[in-house]
Amino acid sequence: MEIGNQIKKHRGRLKWSQEQLAEKAYVSRQTISNWENDKSYPDIHSLLILGKLFNISLDELVKGDVEAMKNEINKNDVKKFNSLAWILTGMYILMVVSPLPLVKYLGWIGGAIWGAIAAVAIITAIKVEKMKKENNIQTYKEISAFMEGKPLDEISADRLKKANRTAMKFMYGIISAVAALTVCAAIAYFMSK
Repeated sequence: MEIGNQIKKHRGRLKWSQEQLAEKAYVSRQTISNWENDKSYPDIHSLLILGKLFNISLDELVKGDVEAMKNEINKNDVKKFNSLAWILTGMYILMVVSPLPLVKYLGWIGGAIWGAIAAVAIITAIKVEKMKKENNIQTYKEISAFMEGKPLDEISADRLKKANRTAMKFMYGIISAVAALTVCAAIAYFMSK
């Protein structure tokens, strides 16, 4: 990525230390160092602040980074992500539908099978979240949208909607898991009588 080089170049042009730039950009000196060494990427608000401080356009600041960001999530990652999403959906459906028949016809072995299904669902969910973090989808999307001329308010509102949707999905997942565990507990209780 070129952003680190751009920050170094413009900071040097203004003869500012990392600490001076950090103070003006409302971040820590370590954050500036991470940006310059490509260990992390500034969010859209930090990019706007840097552009103003350096008196350059956002376009000039990010130079070739936008195209690199668009290509960051390659087709294989998208396919893998979609596959994991389908597996996760299937696992959630099995978790809700299968406990009663499994326990009724297979007893404790059915409960163990249901536990294995739940474990696969949890592992898949963790992999999906890891892929989202690795690809930093949200930040890249914001920058790309901004470069296409969308106002920041619209980008922030879109991010807030997505965050709310994610929170709702998480809550539905928790509710589904609790419901499934309750059904299993009820089945186990009535079968033990």
